[in-house]
Amino acid sequence: MAKATWNGVTVAESDTYETVEGNIYFPPSALKRELLRPSETHTTCSWKGVASYYDIEVEGKTNKDAAWFYPAPKDAAANIKGFVAFWKGVKVE
Repeated sequence: MAKATWNGVTVAESDTYETVEGNIYFPPSALKRELLRPSETHTTCSWKGVASYYDIEVEGKTNKDAAWFYPAPKDAAANIKGFVAFWKGVKVE
């Protein structure tokens, strides 16, 4: 079971996930969507493609761009299409 928490609140939890480059990517069904807000941020990975980001909002606090995902990854990363990974103080275990 993998679990992502921020400020003591579970943001995602699942017994199925993908691990890529040391990051755990949670399936869309594992997310607490009510805690995620779309961000305007995008970055590009040479082999995965263009990443989109979410801000996490918990109890009035915002963690900007603390989650990312690949809505349309390159073929080499097809297994993480739509899956979400976390950073910026989000505890994943």
